[in-house]
Amino acid sequence: MGLLDNVKARLGPARDKVSDLADRHGDRIERGIDRAARVVDKRTGGKYRDRIGSGSGKVKHAVERLGRHEPGNGGAGGAAPPPVS
Repeated sequence: MGLLDNVKARLGPARDKVSDLADRHGDRIERGIDRAARVVDKRTGGKYRDRIGSGSGKVKHAVERLGRHEPGNGGAGGAAPPPVS
């Protein structure tokens, strides 16, 4: 078993737990992301509003993908990993 396989095997249960938490508490996580984005935007005086909005949108999308994860399918977001060539 290679190093990467060993790391994947050890992180599998943690990934499943995080996915379950994202599924159950996704709405609370998204509210927290929005709140943090507002605070940062206010503290920067709106100077980075576009970047903050883009970043928070990407984080929300990642949380949604984690929430749709089905344990045992080998990948996040309910999609199978790409074939190795």
